[in-house]
This record gives sequence, structure tokens and C-alpha cells, in this order.
Amino acid sequence: MPGPKDLDPSSSPRALLGAELRHAREKAGLSQEKLGQLLFVSGSFVGQLEAGTRRLQTEQARVLDEVLGTGDFFRRNCRVTAVSRYPEHFAQAAEAEATATEIREYAPLLIPGLLQTPAYAEAVCRAYQPTAPQEAIDRLVSARMERARLLSDPTNPLLWVVLDEGALRRLTGGREVMAEALRHIAALVRRSRVIVQVLPFEAGAHAAMQGALKLMEFEDAPPLVYFEGIGTGRLEDDPSTVRRRRHTYDLLAACALSPRKSLAVLEAMAEDYAHEEHS
Repeated sequence: MPGPKDLDPSSSPRALLGAELRHAREKAGLSQEKLGQLLFVSGSFVGQLEAGTRRLQTEQARVLDEVLGTGDFFRRNCRVTAVSRYPEHFAQAAEAEATATEIREYAPLLIPGLLQTPAYAEAVCRAYQPTAPQEAIDRLVSARMERARLLSDPTNPLLWVVLDEGALRRLTGGREVMAEALRHIAALVRRSRVIVQVLPFEAGAHAAMQGALKLMEFEDAPPLVYFEGIGTGRLEDDPSTVRRRRHTYDLLAACALSPRKSLAVLEAMAEDYAHEEHS
């Protein structure tokens, strides 16, 4: 099996920290699994730290400095990687998303952040924080649009989304906003930039009725699954958990409309919203 590729330390503080961690671990003669045992995490988690897809926590940094004999290097530098534009519960998922090669997401209640327009994102953020000053809402929307720049690359990452019909019919921001949002998604589909399937109400009961689901795969790190609730989020790297949730996603895709029919639904609903707005 080929060894891990060298990271570019200039790309981000986390990439630098990951590269230094790998160097210190190998110098100490420890495998990822052995170091993981000392940190009370899995070996795959250590691999994700080295690949820059997971954030190093303060207590983990303290243990690394002790075990690897690095003084206070990791404790000092993990503070830099802790700075994020995103809410705490979502920060690690957003940062992992930025390095993923494939993202598969099921959205039961709203259009996912990577597919949102600024107007739709503002309506969502305002609903979350109805009394927040406009400057705070603008910062949240700006961060969300920054995430969406992942799609400016013509091919990477692969983004495959199953959209529940409920997310398309929930009137978020008004009919004009919804028309724009659905046209935006349809345009991405027509450019062959994303794969989108609509899960219609008539599909009935399905494998993910309990909530949203995001699966991420990486070139040099194990896959992750992200679960999110109201103000909470959890990344999981346990192979059996990831495998089961990949099976869940496959079942969802099998129940959903084909990409061609889904595109027709998106465009028809966008026209309906626009017509209702003008009427």
C-alpha cells in the first residue's frame, strides 16, 4: 500500500499541523493505531488529523506533546486551527467538507448549504436567529456562500444530494426566493456539476425518516458520516457506522426519482413559484 502523500504546509494551519504530527509520530516509531490508543481515539482519527480533515482538541494536543516529546508545539498551534467562521457544532464538518473528494447528502427539511442561494441562506439564518443584528446574519450568509465555492471547481468534489420533497415545498423566504433557489439547483444539474434526486412524498416510508445525513470521502483519510440536529452535530469515523449509513443512502437513492425526472420536478416547481409570485 502506498504511503500517505505529502501535505502542503502552506495551504492551511491545519495542513501544517497534520504534516508535523505525521513527522513526529513516524520519528517516534508509532503507528496511527498505537498513537490512537494513547489518545483514546481510533487510528483512522489520527489519520484524519494528519490529513487535515479533523480538528485537534486541546487535551489531545497536550497528550501529543507529552508522548511525542514536542514541548508545547501542538498545544500552542491547535489554538490557531480552532478558529472557525462556522457554529461550533458544525465547524469540523464544514472543514472536512472542504477537503472531501465525494459528498453525499440527504436533506429532509431544507436545501443543503452547498446548494443555497444568498437569499435562501439569509431566510434560513434569520429564522434561526430572529432577533440577531443584520451584521451577524450577513456574516453567517457570507460563510455559507464561501462553503458553496467548492462547486466552482468543475469536477471536484462529487456532490450527490437527495432532496426530500418537503424541503422543496417549504416556503422559505417567499415564492421569489424559492423560484431562484430551485433554478440555481437546476442550473448546477444542467452543467453536470451535481447529481440531485428528489425523494417524493409518494415514496412513503424510507430509510432516513429520522433525520439528515451527510457522507464524506477523502483521498488520504477514512470516510466520515455527519449527523446534525438542532444546535448539535457529530462526526463519526467508525467503519461499521459509516458502512451502515452508506447503505441507508443507497436505499434513499433507490426510492428517489431519477436525476432526469428530478430535474423536471425542480424546474416545474420553480416555474410554479415564479408564476404564483407574479399572480
